[in-house]
Amino acid sequence: MSGPGEIVRIAARGDGVTAEGRHVAGAVPGDRVAADGGVLEGAHHVTAPCPHFGPCGGCQLQHADDTVLADFVRDRVLGAAARQGIETLEILPVHLSPPATRRRASLHGLRTAKGAVLGFRAGGSHRIVDMKACPVLHEQLFALSGPLRAFIAAHGGKGGIEARLTLADQGPDVALTNVALDGLAATEAALDLARENGLARLSIDQGYGTETMWEPEPVSVTLSGIPVDLPPGAFLQATIDAQERMASDAIAWIGDASVVADLFAGLGTFAFGLLTAGPAKRKVLGVEADRAAHLAFKAAGARTGGRALALHRDLFRAPLQPSELARFDAVLLDPPRAGAKAQVAEIAASELARVLYVSCNPASWARDAARLVENGFRCTKLRPVGQFRWSTHVELVSLFERA
Repeated sequence: MSGPGEIVRIAARGDGVTAEGRHVAGAVPGDRVAADGGVLEGAHHVTAPCPHFGPCGGCQLQHADDTVLADFVRDRVLGAAARQGIETLEILPVHLSPPATRRRASLHGLRTAKGAVLGFRAGGSHRIVDMKACPVLHEQLFALSGPLRAFIAAHGGKGGIEARLTLADQGPDVALTNVALDGLAATEAALDLARENGLARLSIDQGYGTETMWEPEPVSVTLSGIPVDLPPGAFLQATIDAQERMASDAIAWIGDASVVADLFAGLGTFAFGLLTAGPAKRKVLGVEADRAAHLAFKAAGARTGGRALALHRDLFRAPLQPSELARFDAVLLDPPRAGAKAQVAEIAASELARVLYVSCNPASWARDAARLVENGFRCTKLRPVGQFRWSTHVELVSLFERA
């Protein structure tokens, strides 16, 4: 039983909430609110590992221990399900990504009179918190913060700069916007940045579109043992551990399905796992709208002996119809945050018996899940995933089967 003023849960944006419904910033379950409004820390309140916690908008929950973090991730998913009346037969343990495992991030930079600042934006602000430490980023990406800051100080244009960092098989892939390479010296400085810091690729947008300045060998990312070309800006799961956890669930839950459609397939994060760990004769169709990702998937699929096929198609405007879905034993979908309303409507109207749904937005997932349940599916397995450690961003993987 909780007493008056005790924090009992964390709200969607990270505030602690008392049993009476009062929101308290910087509080976690087990804390108490003192008479003067201060927070009396409980057993689950920990010291934030980052000196920028609070001002930096990259993390909201570094003051919570792993028990609270896992409960928050689970409750976000189950709360969204409950609001749509969705019951789940089996809820699997929450997966939390460890610290220092983020392999992709977008940082913001700004050239200043004294040099440059580089980091994440402050919460609810355009102000950049100059990053001197980051317990979230993979060490290879964080190691670039100093060299990038120096480069921006020398060559950054007017206004803000975005630095998109991705850890590829060959090393860090860096894409910069609003950087002016005026003259040979600036171009040589960019090449020195890439060479001295072991970049796999350096791309720069000087206002005329992105140009690749440095790429000694084709940049790739290995997915379930299969190397796939990595187009600049292509989507990847934020951490390898979460990717592997969700892929393992997908492999187990798809079962012995011999023909599978991977919708919103991207580069093939799940498709190639379903091939390498599934039945020897399994075939997977990867459907993707982004042309660069589609072509990368198609090229990698060509090396699977015809088992991975690619289809370039916008599933928002032209979802697969029930007659097309009838060719598959199971479907996996991993849509953007908006969900897959149009495609789920066609799945609901089909005779499919098994659907695996990966989502980065519990609200849109729950809306789509309700449509499936209304049409005879049950949510039989559900795993909440917190790969954006210490943030309020929550993901999940789920299985729906015909009742």
